Amino acid sequence: MGGKEGAGGPSLDSSPLLPTLIPERGGSGSSGAVGGGGEKDLFCSLCTRSDDASGILAEVRRQLWLAGPLIAVSLLHYSIQVISVMFVGHLGELPLSGASMATSFANVTGFSVLLGMASALDPLCGQGYGAKQYHMLGIHMQRAMLVLLLASIPLAFILAYTSQILMAVGQNPEISMEAGLYACWLIPGLFAYGLLQCHVRFLQTQNIVFPMLLTSGITVLFHIIVCWILVYKSDLGNKGAAMATTISYWINVFLLATYVKFSQACKETWTGLSVEALHDVLNFLRLAVPSAFMTCLEYWSFEMVVLLAGLLPNPKLETSVLSISLNTMWIVYMIPTGLSSAVSIRVSNELGAGNPQAACLSVYAALIMAITEGLMVALITILVRHVWGYLYSNEEEVAKYISIMMPILATSDFMDGIQCTLSGAARGCGMQKICSLVNLGAYYVVGIPSAILFAFVLHVGGQGLWMGIICALIVQVSILVVMMLCINWNQEARKAKDRAHNFAIAAEAI
Repeated sequence: MGGKEGAGGPSLDSSPLLPTLIPERGGSGSSGAVGGGGEKDLFCSLCTRSDDASGILAEVRRQLWLAGPLIAVSLLHYSIQVISVMFVGHLGELPLSGASMATSFANVTGFSVLLGMASALDPLCGQGYGAKQYHMLGIHMQRAMLVLLLASIPLAFILAYTSQILMAVGQNPEISMEAGLYACWLIPGLFAYGLLQCHVRFLQTQNIVFPMLLTSGITVLFHIIVCWILVYKSDLGNKGAAMATTISYWINVFLLATYVKFSQACKETWTGLSVEALHDVLNFLRLAVPSAFMTCLEYWSFEMVVLLAGLLPNPKLETSVLSISLNTMWIVYMIPTGLSSAVSIRVSNELGAGNPQAACLSVYAALIMAITEGLMVALITILVRHVWGYLYSNEEEVAKYISIMMPILATSDFMDGIQCTLSGAARGCGMQKICSLVNLGAYYVVGIPSAILFAFVLHVGGQGLWMGIICALIVQVSILVVMMLCINWNQEARKAKDRAHNFAIAAEAI
């Protein structure tokens, strides 16, 4: 059931200054960190040991080793849709407007849902790997693939009626028709995207990140070629760009699936298709549904801000600036996304291995990195504020407005980096349900009402809309920090052990 017992783990384990690491496959087990003893606050005790620089630096190195490739993978995945829209942009204003609207609509109603549901694998696979229940990782992934494929069916119907939905909410009919045509060709890619995210979570929770970087890089290079052929060398036009996106997602799935099938690194975690994946679907959904809400509630709030910009005086200018701001934020967001994935992996692995103090140290190290990254990004954002707008528009009015928005954007980038990292730690603990409620309150009880207040009552305009987002982020970060301070890590380790054990027992009973 578990891994083979054998030689010891890596040399870092021998340092008395470091918490016990998760064992290598075939490595010896960790010390009984979950056992008896007082239920003291380990986070606070770690803070008092902050002079133990070598332990924290070692953990930082581990997370950076994970986060670097994961940041690149996130950027490469994000770039596939961006490249498609860029190719369409050279076909004219109408195709560009349709492709942009279709991409935004597909992300809000489809891709973000699947991304959120797939993140349920973070605690399941991560804690299972830490507990050495290696074969359960493949079962968890198969179960997730089945659920996400089924979930893609109703989402595909929504995309099929994109033009009708957009016209029903008052969008331009001509642009809506173009968007609907583009979205229809994205539908097959929706199914591929769900499978892709399952493979990504399966591999990253095993600390296998460089093969994902390689396959993503190959996919993007291939995507550029396919886009050029289908958009410019055929009669498909903007449909060709959407088709290229779909093809590229399926190619990425094929490359990762081939790696999982034939790689020695996955020989214990992937043991072939199993009927065990058909069972315990309800337990998976108990994590997947809150995970989807956790992701979507945040994502939708930012899109809602852009829609609200269209109700302001001079809506063309406000919408353009808010769209550029949102695009800039998503690019920067790839960095904390990598950090978030890294800390989620580390926390889930250590909790599954029964090392609560190591899990706690992972959060402490990740928070230090998030604050450092946030300050650096904020500083760069402010320094480039006078030139950034010209990358998107030659109009002086747009560029000047962007320069005013950039300091506000820098503040939100700083806060967003911290919340993203802490959310990753909470995901590693399996706290998706709590985090979805936090996001609901932060963005829809505080954030959006504050944005409306600043923009329409106090007449601050587009800046006021983004200030509402900052209010939401302040609430979100504050609650997440309190959650991390109040976590009983011993109890979380016991929960992780019980979760892995229960899934394994259920699998054995089949």
